[in-house]
Amino acid sequence: MFRPLELFVGLRYTRAKRRNHFISFISLISMVGIALGVTALITVLSVMNGFEQELRNRILGMTSHVTIGGYGDPVQDWPELVRLTSSHPEVLGAAPYIQAEGMLTYGSRVRGTLVRGILPGEEPRVSEVGDNMVAGRLDDLRAGEFGIVLGRDLARLLNVTVGDKVTLVTPSANVSPAGILPRLKRFTVVGVFEVGMYEYDSALALLHLQDAQRLFRMDEGVSGVRLKLDDLFRAPFVARELTQTLPGLYQVSDWTWQHANFFRAIRTEKTVMFVILFLIVAVAAFNIVSTLVMVVTDKQSDIAILRTLGASPRSIMMVFMVQGTIIGIIGTLLGLAGGVSLALNVETIVPALERLFGIQFLPADVYYISDLPSKLHWEDVARICGVAFLLSLVATLYPAWRASRTQPAEALRYE
Repeated sequence: MFRPLELFVGLRYTRAKRRNHFISFISLISMVGIALGVTALITVLSVMNGFEQELRNRILGMTSHVTIGGYGDPVQDWPELVRLTSSHPEVLGAAPYIQAEGMLTYGSRVRGTLVRGILPGEEPRVSEVGDNMVAGRLDDLRAGEFGIVLGRDLARLLNVTVGDKVTLVTPSANVSPAGILPRLKRFTVVGVFEVGMYEYDSALALLHLQDAQRLFRMDEGVSGVRLKLDDLFRAPFVARELTQTLPGLYQVSDWTWQHANFFRAIRTEKTVMFVILFLIVAVAAFNIVSTLVMVVTDKQSDIAILRTLGASPRSIMMVFMVQGTIIGIIGTLLGLAGGVSLALNVETIVPALERLFGIQFLPADVYYISDLPSKLHWEDVARICGVAFLLSLVATLYPAWRASRTQPAEALRYE
């Protein structure tokens, strides 16, 4: 049974005497090592969580959570499809769209583009492009006026601004006496958006849905309907439910199909970083082993006296487990405080360091995300601290067991 004696002696051995300052120094190094490891793990995982959330928000700001389309043919009954999907309890909004490829020209500049036809009044229900306009408004897209909204990088590459006229060349062709000619139409730039993802900012052009229908000869049809959900992680389940409940034959997909490899790579990187940084904690735990082994060697006579006074091998083992556990608890708590403090203030500390040293860690012209985001997940904190403490506890087992095997007669022979 664990008694206060073991706790008292274990705490007493944790403090230094004049003859064992070195052992106490090694104990301090072990505490600092565990604290640094826990701090680094909490901070790095929080930053990676922040990057993942930022990328997900930027990608899904333009990509719908669930997409419903036809099998090669335009969807003609899309108003009914919007009504049916909007009635689902997990669907926040639904909007039709037309998607095709084209080529934009302005003077001698030519750029391939992804053309998307939208309804300006319905698009805010499924995307955030309207909140990221840097020039003009999404409502400036009006049916029959053939306006176009470009991504900021696409407008820069074409060297156009609001009010300029660009020519959109589509893959469909017109048959004329002069032969087969590509179908083209002049559009007026009425807006520019920037969502922060080069994939969209450099290649996406938005048209009014009716203009896109006329341009791509789709009559009253659309490519499909885009949905936004209240919980994006439920997208695969909602897509499966809609596949089973919607009348007719539709192709239902969700955002995890398009970006599964990307987010899987981020998750794998987080796991690898956890393993690599956890080695710091493992090294600190190894220091606990060496510290306790030296303490056991130094305290041979004390252990023998305790044994002769009636202490059991179990009590001796608990004494040294208390000492190692105290080192692990203090190191873990220091790391918890440091890691949480850093994770919650990364977005303030990093800009201050950039101003102090006159450098920029993530240049905006190189990286999509120029700030260092942080998202603290308490389940990560609990897991890190729990594993660090468990590893510290395991590190005490061998030295404590070795101390419990000390024979009093052998230890006191030369005293």
